[in-house]
Amino acid sequence: MDLVGGCRAFVSVSEAGSFTAGAAVARIPQPVASRRIAALERHFGERLFDRSTRRARLTPFGRDVLPTAKRLVQLADTLDHDAKRARLRPMRVAVPDTCAVRDLAELAARARALEVHLEFRAAPPGERAELVRTSEVRAALTAVPAGEGTWSVPLGLAGVAPPRARVLHLETLRAGRSGGPRRCVRIQPEDDVPHVRDRLLRGRDAAGLHPAQVAVAGSLTAAAAAVFGSADLLLCSAAQADELGLHWRPTGELSLARGYAVAAGLAADADKLRMALREPVGRCLGAVS
Repeated sequence: MDLVGGCRAFVSVSEAGSFTAGAAVARIPQPVASRRIAALERHFGERLFDRSTRRARLTPFGRDVLPTAKRLVQLADTLDHDAKRARLRPMRVAVPDTCAVRDLAELAARARALEVHLEFRAAPPGERAELVRTSEVRAALTAVPAGEGTWSVPLGLAGVAPPRARVLHLETLRAGRSGGPRRCVRIQPEDDVPHVRDRLLRGRDAAGLHPAQVAVAGSLTAAAAAVFGSADLLLCSAAQADELGLHWRPTGELSLARGYAVAAGLAADADKLRMALREPVGRCLGAVS
């Protein structure tokens, strides 16, 4: 039976002094209040009201259990209030610092339509899963090999000069081919992960480039600044290149991509990002559809 509903009707009728007034206080029809109280009496095996009078007068048993019934109703109201507050508690998510503000704002708006309130914390790839482990965030978009993730973001090389070909081969960066200074490939922190960085380094060696021609920058800003002021190239996604005003091309020898998965303390939180919000999360990451 609905013990809380029965106790709510019982308390309302006892305080109002009649079934009709009590039902109005409880915001239920009078027949419903009568049925709930009758069910409560069957559950207890005792009468709560003396029905021989016109008023709803409590029986001795009813007077004895009324204080506890009031506490139960109060606790139920408190629980309902706390549950509503908990639903509005922000869900903090660790995200790459490559996510654009507009895309994150659109993701947050989509989440609110699902009654999910998101807050974002930008962090490098090596820290995001740790933030979940230490409960500083409830979920994180973690860097994984592209084939193992929910989202995949193709990577290429971007520079200031318009491209002369549809793809860029690393071997064209060898010293002496153009007669100028060595061109360097700048790796931003988001791609300083083994499944991206190490593959690019092996490609560098296979193409006969100097070791210094592939370098990890301390920040995306530093990497972009180096590219803006030279003929160097930035390893990035097409969306990032467009945002920075750079010309992007895929690499000829390598198929590089970021992969992203969701880490969360609760499976329900992971499902919200991986399933219900999959499309706007992918847009934040620059993932291909």
